[in-house]
Order: sequence, then structure tokens, then C-alpha cells
Amino acid sequence: MATFEDFMKLDIRVGEIMKVEVLEKAKRPAYKLWVDFGEEIGINQSSAQITENYKEDQLVGKQVLGVVNFPSKRILGLKSEVLVLGVYSKQGVILIQPEQAVKNGDKLG
Repeated sequence: MATFEDFMKLDIRVGEIMKVEVLEKAKRPAYKLWVDFGEEIGINQSSAQITENYKEDQLVGKQVLGVVNFPSKRILGLKSEVLVLGVYSKQGVILIQPEQAVKNGDKLG
């Protein structure tokens, strides 16, 4: 079972999606995202299988939550640097985002 201390090891921050492209080589439809996590962290890339519920133009400017302290991972030639968080639902993945606009880089705590 995970402990509270395990949870506290995760660095979960708010970031704003700045750019979106279709990840052409993906077996399952996915996007390549550029997410701005503020001055301290900067812009990180991620891949996200969220095409069922989001069009590219709907994502730009959207704030999301992401784990920024996992090691980067190569996905189809993309250096994925952040895990963007979402909820798996029967309609597909729904992104987790703050209820109100906040500063990019703000930490979940």
C-alpha cells in the first residue's frame, strides 16, 4: 500500500498547453504536447492519448496537472518529460485541470 510519504515524493504542477501536434507514428491515436510549467521548470514535452475527447485547438491554452519529476521516457522518438494527468472514464481520458486559472508551475499540495 502506498503511504502519504510516497505521495509527497511526486512533484505535481500546473502547466499550460502551448502547442499540440498529432503523434503520427503512434499505434493508438495520440498528441504530442508542449506544456509550460513556469519559470522554474520551463516547457516540457509529453505524449497523450486524449484524441477521443479533445481536438488540437481545444487543448492550446488549457491548464492541466502533470507529474514533472518522473524520469524522461522515449516514446516513438519523442522525449516525454512529464506525465499529464487524466481520469480514465467510459468516454475516454478526461484531463485533470484546476477549477480556476492559476500560475503555471503552481504545485499540488
